[in-house]
Amino acid sequence: MNESNTDLPKGWVWTTLESCTKILDSQRVPINAKDREARISGKPESELYPYYGATGQVGWIDDYLFDEELVLLGEDGAPFFDFSKDTAYLIEGKSWVNNHAHVLRAKTEVTLNQLLCHYLNTFDYHGYLTGTTRLKLNQSTMRKMPVPLPPLAEQRRIVAKLEALFTQLDAAVEALKKAQTQLQRYRQSLLKSAFEGELTKQWREGYSGQLEPMSVSKDSDLEGLTELPDGWVWTTLANCVEILDSQRIPINAKDRGKRISGKSESELYPYYGATGQVGWIDDYLFDEELVLLGEDGAPFFDFSKGTAYLIKGKSWVNNHAHVLRAKTEVTSNQLLCHYLNTFDYHGYLTGTTRLKLNQSAMRKIQVPLPPLLEQQQIVAEIERCFSVADEAEATLDAELKRAERLWQSILKHAFSGKLVPQDPNDEPAETLLARVNSEN
Repeated sequence: MNESNTDLPKGWVWTTLESCTKILDSQRVPINAKDREARISGKPESELYPYYGATGQVGWIDDYLFDEELVLLGEDGAPFFDFSKDTAYLIEGKSWVNNHAHVLRAKTEVTLNQLLCHYLNTFDYHGYLTGTTRLKLNQSTMRKMPVPLPPLAEQRRIVAKLEALFTQLDAAVEALKKAQTQLQRYRQSLLKSAFEGELTKQWREGYSGQLEPMSVSKDSDLEGLTELPDGWVWTTLANCVEILDSQRIPINAKDRGKRISGKSESELYPYYGATGQVGWIDDYLFDEELVLLGEDGAPFFDFSKGTAYLIKGKSWVNNHAHVLRAKTEVTSNQLLCHYLNTFDYHGYLTGTTRLKLNQSAMRKIQVPLPPLLEQQQIVAEIERCFSVADEAEATLDAELKRAERLWQSILKHAFSGKLVPQDPNDEPAETLLARVNSEN
């Protein structure tokens, strides 16, 4: 909402951000992380103050520049066109601000910090920014941003209503996110149950004495592991799969771009990496169902994301994912993929900033192997339960998106005069501005 010629309710007036605020950018002081770390080293938390940037607190510092309630508006590096995130935010008390956020203090005789902050988070910044890869809101442009100004008394009513509605909305969003977390835990609990034999315990009892136990090569590294159900055995990943890593070929994005230029979608094939498809290519290396397991750059310790995934059909794989084909006489791609997404990779990885699962370590991954018939039942049960979880997750995602739209709808109503009733006895904003200007 940034068209100053848009009709406003009676008593409202269009003004500029400069007319509503005191701009305190000249008081900002940027300090890099290394220098801040040196300044706070050895000092207790009680002696430190928040250090703010474009989108929020980015660290701590041992001194402060401001000691009041202020509005910080991103200057560069802010999510200007992502309405699910804040471009502006409120701070209170002692603080330090770097040069990536404009510092605004509402002129209290004209407007409120809270109202301005809400408005700046619904503003359309198209036409107000410079730059391409890193968008920037210059101070000169920011000063001219149009602001729809209600009477001061109505502003207070709007803020009170917004805070009440957003408190309810925040509680609803928190409940939805909690449900998402519970779903993630449910998936992991289900997989844990599956590979400990609990998921198919009752099914297995119905086949007592009828299941053919697995027979695989023994390995001295598998001594002393958790006891498994009857018919199950511990083995290593090397005994379960054919490793096709030698057939991988990495090609950088620039070269792939040249190869696919001018070609139709029907002539292209997916190009896979550590966590999924990362582009397209004009040829393929594989044409079957396979398990890809991240070699480096995979979320090894984030169980909400997959470390392994299935691919089917014609494809190309780079060197950031191991390529595995299950030995069908031993196991299935589906079962292995599920298991590798619940495996604890501690002790199997090298590196620090970028963890890597070397092929030699991968071969030694311990795998609990049920009888083939039970493997099929496990996969069927996992997929049935995951299908229900997927439906629930899709519903939660839809509700979260609806909450985002509702948040924007509430703000739109607020700044078009439709959120709270107007009072004809309120001093018109135009009169207020004229009076304030004459007093100053």
